[in-house]
Amino acid sequence: MYKSTGNSGSRIANAIIVPMVAVVVISLSGIFALLHWSARVSDETAEQSQYQLIAGALRLTQNYLAKQQNGVVIWDEAYHRINQPEPSQGWIYDNVMHWLYKTDGFNRSVLIDREFKLGSVYAQNHSTKWLNAKLLADLKPAIAKVRARYIASFKRTPSGLFSYTPELISTRRSIAETGVVALEGEPYLFSAAAIIPQIQSVTPRRVPPAVLVSMMPLRGEKLQEISEMSRLDGFVLMQQQSSEADLGRYPLKSPLGETIGVIAWQTSQPGTQMMRRIDPLLILAALMIAAVVVLVTVFTRQMTRRLARSEAKAVHTARHDALSGLPNRSRFHAMLSNTLTENADGETNTAVVYIDLDHFKDINDTLGHSAGDKVIVAVAQRLRRVIPESGIVARISGDEFAMVIRNCEDDVWLDFILDQVQDEISRPIMIGRRELFASLSMGAAIAPRDGNDPDELLRKADIALYDAKANGRGRRSFFEQSMELQVQSRDKMSRELRLALKNDELDLAFQPQTDTSAKRIVSVEALARWTMDDGTVVPPSQFIPVAEETGLINELGIWVLNKACAKAHEWPGITMSVNVSPNQFKHPRFVEKVMAILAANNLPPQRLEIEVTETVFAGRNDSVLKALRRLKNLGVKVALDDFGSGYSSLSYLRRFPFDTLKIDRDFVSDMNGNAEAEAILVSIIQLGKALGMTIVAEGIETIEQIRFLQAHDCHRMQGYFISRPLDAGALSQFLEDFQGKYSAGFGMDLSYRGRTAEA
Repeated sequence: MYKSTGNSGSRIANAIIVPMVAVVVISLSGIFALLHWSARVSDETAEQSQYQLIAGALRLTQNYLAKQQNGVVIWDEAYHRINQPEPSQGWIYDNVMHWLYKTDGFNRSVLIDREFKLGSVYAQNHSTKWLNAKLLADLKPAIAKVRARYIASFKRTPSGLFSYTPELISTRRSIAETGVVALEGEPYLFSAAAIIPQIQSVTPRRVPPAVLVSMMPLRGEKLQEISEMSRLDGFVLMQQQSSEADLGRYPLKSPLGETIGVIAWQTSQPGTQMMRRIDPLLILAALMIAAVVVLVTVFTRQMTRRLARSEAKAVHTARHDALSGLPNRSRFHAMLSNTLTENADGETNTAVVYIDLDHFKDINDTLGHSAGDKVIVAVAQRLRRVIPESGIVARISGDEFAMVIRNCEDDVWLDFILDQVQDEISRPIMIGRRELFASLSMGAAIAPRDGNDPDELLRKADIALYDAKANGRGRRSFFEQSMELQVQSRDKMSRELRLALKNDELDLAFQPQTDTSAKRIVSVEALARWTMDDGTVVPPSQFIPVAEETGLINELGIWVLNKACAKAHEWPGITMSVNVSPNQFKHPRFVEKVMAILAANNLPPQRLEIEVTETVFAGRNDSVLKALRRLKNLGVKVALDDFGSGYSSLSYLRRFPFDTLKIDRDFVSDMNGNAEAEAILVSIIQLGKALGMTIVAEGIETIEQIRFLQAHDCHRMQGYFISRPLDAGALSQFLEDFQGKYSAGFGMDLSYRGRTAEA
């Protein structure tokens, strides 16, 4: 027995040692080539690092130039004097340009006025010949950036005026651009800064600033300062690149990207120096590797014994979750199969329960994954405590658990057990000094009632879990056949909808909106319609939620948007309104897709109106606000749909300036003779007008509703009384008929008439 074990150990040793010796020889042979390559890379990296040091020192120097200008560019008196129709050149010379020369050494200065024209020129030697067209062309990009940044810093107030508030007043940071230009054949540092007021100002329109450009030569003390900051020696300022191998080169670029000079320095070569010291270490390393080979030979037999002992541990690890210590998915499946086999006669019921932690991602996002791991461990411990001794609990994936509960008496008994599970988990979980509260959604399938196949039971438990989450979370559902039918129906509709989108089998309907007078159609709302090949009409209330759940809403939304923009050309002068799902805003390139569709259809952005509901702001995702602002900046109108249907609509009106406010149809339908409903409706109209929005009332079904809305100057109206949703051909005919008899409206007078006493 021992001999056999020894032979086995020798074979394992040979199997390890022979390849190891070969690896050692090959490795040592390759080390020398690797070291030479590494030395070269090290030299290149050192030079690149020194290059970055010079770049950083140059940036610091340029930033300091901008800071030196602050005393004259952030100054109310300078702002008002320079921006006068005919500013005093003497005052500008004494208090701005010559003052900068005396205090900070700027020996060249140029003032560009608000009209981008040359205002004042300064030189230490009183010459103006140094300023030429080439220099002005080099400075123009920096001056344009400063003017653009100043204009962009204005904020529009609700009153329509523009407010400018200087940023970081305490640090006196100017709006400036810095760089290097060539002047009289030598590099000059420059700083171009906007002349701005010290305090907040309000103006009816945004006006570009005057810009002061101050310059000093990049030589002498300035070059020495950069050398000291970068801690590099041998700085030389050259006119062109040098071909010397050990000389570093930093090109100086003008704002137009032209090379106007080179800073050169003597580079260090750490890789070459390393090679001179590495040979003794290589010999020592080779000896150490040989010693390791000997040690491996000695301990090989011990390793085989350790492998045998660790095998059992490896098997356990492969079957259990490392964090919670619970059986993992594969082990749980095997244990469930064994349980069902033991109960093949079906004398007792066995429950399979899927568990999902509600909003577990929020814990990871807010407190970190470490806190999430502690919650997983706490939940696992509590599930083990509360489940019957004969039961099984496992961790299936991140925040999903599963249980097997044997010998279930009936659904009431199982409901009681799951109540205990819910109560146990609902107790606070302490993470440090913080209390966290977890809740579970659970779905259960019961054998043999729901089947005896493990995979089938797990699938049905998962369907029940989906039902529990879909109906509010924090609850449980037992599998019912109707749930499976719903899943199958949803899956079938999803596949059919995907195919319909691929084959372009959907249609659009358009519902018109009138202006206040009800004599002009000003907008149409595009609505998706789906009629199957067999003539079955699928209502949007069915296929839109399926598209949301399956991710098809992005493809469907883009299809609707593209078709609507293409059709908009058939009805010039009419705004095209398109609903956008909250899920579409989660797409990182949604705005770009909208821009591409507008460009492809040659449709002005001003003719497109995007309708969103307040659910688009769920979670206070700032990326949604950024996307909406980008669309608005393009010229696309943004409407808040179904206003008043949520509890926090007013906060969205404050956070984002919508163009249009669509009043929820429930307010319109409830107003007939109802004083309270009418008062609410009037309040919403007045609120929207106060915020400068276009007001649209939906759900118009009677002439009395139209007259009431006309009386309170509602801007636009939409509803079945005006027109039901129409296909493109019917809409064109409707518009033609409507235009032909607009004075009579829809066969009756829709113009506003005051209410009589009887009304």
